[in-house]
Amino acid sequence: MDGSIFFHGFGPLGRTLLVGLISYATLVVLLRLSGKRAISKMNIFDFVVVVAIGSTLANVITTPDLDLADGLAALFVLVAVQHLISWATAHSHRVEKWVNGEPTLLLYRGQCIETVMKAHRVTKQEVRAAVRMAGLSSLDHAHAVVLETDGVFSVIEEGGALCRNVMVDVAGYPRDLETTD
Repeated sequence: MDGSIFFHGFGPLGRTLLVGLISYATLVVLLRLSGKRAISKMNIFDFVVVVAIGSTLANVITTPDLDLADGLAALFVLVAVQHLISWATAHSHRVEKWVNGEPTLLLYRGQCIETVMKAHRVTKQEVRAAVRMAGLSSLDHAHAVVLETDGVFSVIEEGGALCRNVMVDVAGYPRDLETTD
C-alpha cells in the first residue's frame, strides 16, 4: 500500500497546523469584535452564516492551494455581512421582519391551531411538551403558545396580566382582544 495516502510529509502537516491556528484565532477575534449578536440564538440568516463560516474555515485549513490571506478575507466578509444584516435588522422593522420572519401563534386559549401547526411542521406533542416545560398542567392553562423566530416555543399562562404590546408582532393573534397596555 502506498504510504502517500496517509502522510504527505511534514510540510503539508505544518501548513495545516499553522493555518488552522491562525484562522481559528482570527475567527475568534472577528466574532468578538462583531459583538454578542454574532453568537446569540440563531435565526435562519445567522444559521446560514455559521454554516458558511464553518465551511470556509474548513477550506482554509485543508486546501493547500488556498492562500491564508484569501481565506481570512472570506471569513472577514462573512462576519462583516452578518454584522451589517444584524445592524440593519436592529434599525429597520421591515428588514427585521424580512430576515427573521415573525413569531406565530400555535395555540390560543387551550386550543391548538392545527392549520398553522401543520404549515410550520409542529406536532401537538411538541406543543404539549412546551406547555409542560412552562410548568403548566394542562393546555387549558395556556393562554397562548408562540413559535418564535428562532424556533423556540414561548408559553403564556392563562389568567395572567397580558399586555397587548407583547403579542403585537405575533402572526395569528387576535387584535381585537381586551388587554392591558
